[in-house]
Amino acid sequence: MAREGDDTGLRATRRTPTSAGRKKAAAAGKPAMQKLRERQAALLGLFDNSSWRFKIVGGFLLLLAVVLVGRIADHQVFMNHDFLARQGEARTVRTESIPAHRGMITDRNGEPLAVSTPVVTLWANPKVLGQDAANWEAVGKAMGWSEQELRERMAQYGGKEFMYLRRHLSPAEAETVMALDIDGVYALREYKRFYPAGEVAAHLVGFTNIDDKGQEGIELAFNEALTGIPGKRRVVKDLKGRIVKDLGLQQPEQHGVDLALSIDLRVQYFAHTILKQIVTDFGALGGSAVVLDVHTGEVLAMVNSPSFNPNNRTGVKPQQMRNRALVDVFEPGSTVKPLTMAAGLESGKWRPEMTIDTNPGSIRVHDKVFKDHNNYGVIDLTKVIAKSSQVGTVTIAMSLEPNAVRNMFHRFGFGQPTGTGFPGESVGVLPSYQRWRDLDRATLAFGHGVAVTTLQLAQAYSVFANHGERRPVSLLRQDNERGGEQVLADAVVKQIMPMLEAVTKPGGTGTRARVPGFRVGGKTGTVHKLGPGGYSPNRYVAMFAGIAPMSNPRYAMAVMIDEPSEGKYYGGEVAAPVFGQLMQGVLQLMGEVPDDLQPPAAPGQLPAAQKTADKKAPGNGKAVVAGKVAA
Repeated sequence: MAREGDDTGLRATRRTPTSAGRKKAAAAGKPAMQKLRERQAALLGLFDNSSWRFKIVGGFLLLLAVVLVGRIADHQVFMNHDFLARQGEARTVRTESIPAHRGMITDRNGEPLAVSTPVVTLWANPKVLGQDAANWEAVGKAMGWSEQELRERMAQYGGKEFMYLRRHLSPAEAETVMALDIDGVYALREYKRFYPAGEVAAHLVGFTNIDDKGQEGIELAFNEALTGIPGKRRVVKDLKGRIVKDLGLQQPEQHGVDLALSIDLRVQYFAHTILKQIVTDFGALGGSAVVLDVHTGEVLAMVNSPSFNPNNRTGVKPQQMRNRALVDVFEPGSTVKPLTMAAGLESGKWRPEMTIDTNPGSIRVHDKVFKDHNNYGVIDLTKVIAKSSQVGTVTIAMSLEPNAVRNMFHRFGFGQPTGTGFPGESVGVLPSYQRWRDLDRATLAFGHGVAVTTLQLAQAYSVFANHGERRPVSLLRQDNERGGEQVLADAVVKQIMPMLEAVTKPGGTGTRARVPGFRVGGKTGTVHKLGPGGYSPNRYVAMFAGIAPMSNPRYAMAVMIDEPSEGKYYGGEVAAPVFGQLMQGVLQLMGEVPDDLQPPAAPGQLPAAQKTADKKAPGNGKAVVAGKVAA
């Protein structure tokens, strides 16, 4: 009952108001609603007023302006000026490199051999250039690229910031591309090496790579001196990389040092022409020739054949770029017999008037037989050299101390650098034994078992021309004579000189080396080339080394012809004519006074006396060593 009562009471409290109650409540709430509506209307009226809207917006803008001005004032007055300046410069100011041109190389008279010419290199920023395919296509067309090459370049460099478009263009060619005004394409000034003498001096001067760094020859040997130091300048660039303002020079460029070589370009041209013709006429693999001024040690000419054009090395083979005169070594053969003779004369055991019995035209050393071309019978020492007698030379060598001939070769410069500093120069081969076998002593006496370069052979003969003094060789012009080392007594030299001259006189092996109007001397040489199984039976090296004029020696020359193959291969037939023609040009170009009044021979003709002498010269001095030609 209590729960029912309670429930009844609850329901009583929730009874719906009567209509009278509702009216009473509505009347009580009406004033409140009216006030609320009035407030809303007032507020809406406020915002409907355009003047108030203008004031609010204007106030906001004014506040924004105040904030901006305050921020600027803060940066300009209160913040670090240097920091801001650095930040600005980092975005617009650049340091441009000013290229320095490489030093010029000239001959001794100032004729240019290597010069640097201004060129333009085009490069691009692929990130900028790649934003518009039309720009890529325009650049590709201007560069002459195929569509395939264009796609490959876009794929390779698309995500990078630098690539070369074309190196070393002429200014006119570069302007054609720059005139397109394509974003991301830029021009860079550089220098390109040019060699006016071309193949004539290529092996000596050498060449540089595309970055203007020396790779061969003098360009490599003196690369540090020739290379300049780039300068610097500060510039302001726009977003496209164009210079809009030059802020001034930071560091001036320093151009490379100019070098004057020792060669005379006139002699160099003449030597190149003669050597090239001889190599062609005799079908040889190659050849080299060196002309020295014996007073200063300067190289007046150094030529090699075959040669190459350093201005266009496309398709050039490595053997064409080799400086044979300084790199290739060969057995000097009979050209060293005067050195063996000098060792004999110096010993005191031999004098020029002494004779040697060469009968029966051969000599045996252990199991080897060395033969002369003919049986010369009893001959004096001068005829031993003039006839290039193997028997006489071996006889003298075997009478000396075991090291006598080897030491004489060393004193003349064999087995040592010549002093040029040329990269890759060979020092040759000069054996040295504690105990010499008789066979080694005999073969060394006529130039077997020793190897020299053409330059070393020329330097050795300069000792005879320079009264026994050996001077270092120079590839740079020397304004003064340089001292050297006295390696042979002048008294011995005076005994050797008539022997050298006898080689070029009637009956000698080198009559084709004579120069009309001048006295010359020298020595022929012919050797078999070494092969895998020993000496090759039909491959030869022909040589001639000599000096002129004999009345007042000034020039030494060595000529080497590698593998002549047109039926003639003796030094007297192949190399001696090069010496004669080239030495004649040298003496004339240098203004040397003739030794006599003998008129010069007509072009292409030998003097009558020389023709007669050539007919009398037996085999041009060929000698046989156990079946092998050695002189």
